[in-house]
Amino acid sequence: MSSATFDFDRVEVRDVSRHFGRRRALAHVTMDLRAGELTGLFGPNGAGKSTLLSVLSTLMMPTGGAVTYGGRLGRDVGDVLRGRIGMLGHDLFLYGDLTALENLEFFGRLYGLDDVPGRARAALAAARLDDRAHDRVSGFSRGMRQRLALERAILHRPRLVLLDEPFTGLDDASSVALAARLSAVRAAGAIVVMATHDFDSAEGVISRAWYLRDGRASALSETGGTLRERYRAAIRQAKA
Repeated sequence: MSSATFDFDRVEVRDVSRHFGRRRALAHVTMDLRAGELTGLFGPNGAGKSTLLSVLSTLMMPTGGAVTYGGRLGRDVGDVLRGRIGMLGHDLFLYGDLTALENLEFFGRLYGLDDVPGRARAALAAARLDDRAHDRVSGFSRGMRQRLALERAILHRPRLVLLDEPFTGLDDASSVALAARLSAVRAAGAIVVMATHDFDSAEGVISRAWYLRDGRASALSETGGTLRERYRAAIRQAKA
C-alpha cells in the first residue's frame, strides 16, 4: 500500500492515556476529528497538548487507549500512514543556507512527489513568497519562515495536519496571512489540529475547541461569548 492509495476522513481518539514514569501527560482523552474541520487545543503549558499531537502523529505511542485513522489502527496501516500526515512544530525544519525554492524542492523529493518544481512554486505562491523564491531562508523574517514551513508541512497534501503553536512570534499581518492559509487547508478537506495560546488568531479559524488540563480533555462550549471567554469559563468550572 502507498500513501496515494490510503486515505481517511476521520481520526478517532478513544480513551487515550500517556504516562512518562509516574507523570501523567494524557488521561483518558476521547475525541473525534473530521475532514474539513480545524480543531483547536487550548490549555496551560504542560496540559498535554503537545503530547496529544505527538500521539496523533504516531511519533509517540499511547500508554493506554487507541487512535484510529479511518477506523484502522496506525500500527496496522504501517509507515504509509505517515505519508498522509503533515506536522509543523517548534522546529520549522528549514535550511537557512538554501533558498525558499530549494527548501521546498528538497522536501518534495524526500516525499517522492511528482512535478516537484511545479509543486514548490505553487506552494510559494500560496504562501505569498513567490517573489522571494531565490532568496536564502536565513534572511527571512519569522513570519516568512513560518509561512514557508507550513507549505513544507503540507507540500505532499496530507490528510491530517498537526500544528503546535503556529502563531508564536508572528506580528498581526503574518498571523492574518497564516490564518487565511489554514482556512484554505481546512476547506480543501484536511483534518487540522492546532495547539495554540493565540485566541484572537484562532477565533475565526477553528471549527471546534477543546480545553486540556492535567492531561484531561473537555470540549469547549460553542456558545457563551468569544473563544477567550469560553476558555476562561472552562477554567473557572475546572477550579470550582
